[in-house]
Amino acid sequence: MTLDPGASRPRPSLTPPEFASALAQPRVAAPAAITPPPSSPTPVQLPTAAARRGRSASVWIIGILVLVLIVLVAYFLTALGPAASLIGMVLAVVPLVGVLLAVRIVDRWEPEPRGLLILAIAWGAIAAVGIALGVDLLLSMVFGPATGAREVLQTVVQAPVVEEFAKGLGVFLIFATARRAFDGPIDGIVYGALVGAGFAFTENIQYFAVSFIEGGATETTTTFFLRGILSPFAHVMFTSVTGFALGLAARRGLSTGQAIGPGLLGLAGAIALHAFWNGSAMFGDFFFLYLTLQVPLFIGFILGVVALRREESRLTRRRLGEYAAAGWFTPQEVDMLATSAGRKAALAWARTLRGDRTPLMKTFITDATALAATRQRAITGRDPQAAAEERDLLAKTAATRAAMFAP
Repeated sequence: MTLDPGASRPRPSLTPPEFASALAQPRVAAPAAITPPPSSPTPVQLPTAAARRGRSASVWIIGILVLVLIVLVAYFLTALGPAASLIGMVLAVVPLVGVLLAVRIVDRWEPEPRGLLILAIAWGAIAAVGIALGVDLLLSMVFGPATGAREVLQTVVQAPVVEEFAKGLGVFLIFATARRAFDGPIDGIVYGALVGAGFAFTENIQYFAVSFIEGGATETTTTFFLRGILSPFAHVMFTSVTGFALGLAARRGLSTGQAIGPGLLGLAGAIALHAFWNGSAMFGDFFFLYLTLQVPLFIGFILGVVALRREESRLTRRRLGEYAAAGWFTPQEVDMLATSAGRKAALAWARTLRGDRTPLMKTFITDATALAATRQRAITGRDPQAAAEERDLLAKTAATRAAMFAP
């Protein structure tokens, strides 16, 4: 009841209409509840800011790469000319594609963020080459063209030291700025290999273009055989040593400052391999040393990667087994996710489902593997954001499983 100022007695209050329009339907009863679907998948949650932090490089690195790229393009066009540069670039793509396919096989178990993979290639192809060229031009301005003993020092000392430092710096920057995407030796090898591949790509452009200018198709073919066929993995192997050392530091949970020591040890190994490679080409019988030393080193490198991959498989089984004990996975799913054969069988089975659910199975495998790596970072205490990422990945794997089994 309300009081009317113009009256001496109270009168009933008027409740304003719930809808302004006379055509609107008034509410005459309680709203009916909406029944959820009988079985609804766990909602997929977007990664939280905490989960994304530490898995991408800083913007300032990209800015530096863009500036150096402009300078490099101008240098190549001026020094080599557009035609020779284009021929060199086309030829340099061939070994680059082969290397990228090989690195993709190594990185297949627990793929690294695509943005960081692109950054690694870009650092090698742009920044590392820019640093090496800058030092070479500076020394040429101070001491003049390299001839005689200085040419030997340039090949066996200067090039290995400067180039491996420039490439290793890129791997270290990824370690420092995207620490949560740098879990162990395999990650370090992948980043180091891609930095080396990028460097070799740009360096090959220069070598192939110079060969074309000086010796035409004949000399270009010889250079392509030596660099593109016989030694496409040379720079890849060198810088992978630095990446391997930083990967060991990451596995032990070392901070950026603490990782400088192991990184320098890895850099020393990369420089030694690079100097040995250049020295064998300059002083010895290149093809004899290639067959007796370089090929065995390459085979040893492959065997080392295989051993590290097996360790990743064991780690995946151990960590996912803990989630299985808590009810998130079945023991059969852990067996499937922890072996290459199990993953292949799972993908083949997913292709037989209605609509071909292979993409869902690939997502399930990728997220479950990332979940195992996240738990490893959590239990070793080297990732404060691991709990947030764990929640995201558990939600995603549950939702993906439900979508795979949906009718």
